[in-house]
Amino acid sequence: MSEKIQSGLRYSAEHEWVDDATPARVGITTVATGALGDIVYVDLPAVGTEVVAGEPCGEVESTKSVSDLYAPVSGVVAAVNEAVVDDPSLLNADPFGQGWLFAVDVAEEGPLLSAVEYAGITGAQL
Repeated sequence: MSEKIQSGLRYSAEHEWVDDATPARVGITTVATGALGDIVYVDLPAVGTEVVAGEPCGEVESTKSVSDLYAPVSGVVAAVNEAVVDDPSLLNADPFGQGWLFAVDVAEEGPLLSAVEYAGITGAQL
């Protein structure tokens, strides 16, 4: 069974998504949550932290493993989703909605894929 992703977002090769809001919200995809399994802990960059596209900026820990979070864009973290810090299972339940991770005032974008390109690489469904 392939994972379902959302059109209208852009994706990194490391399975993060970013929207076009200001500031831009960042999260991980259903492909990532499917591979990780039950997520039990997230470590997110603090508000005011500068993140660099393609560089690690946090961690997601599941019952199976720990994975780095990579920033899909460069800029300053404007907000952190405290709900997901308090209840990491939101990432499994609603990764494109309530499970967003942090928001960034974007200075520069990293190499991002369209939903169609990401689906083509990962086998996910739109």
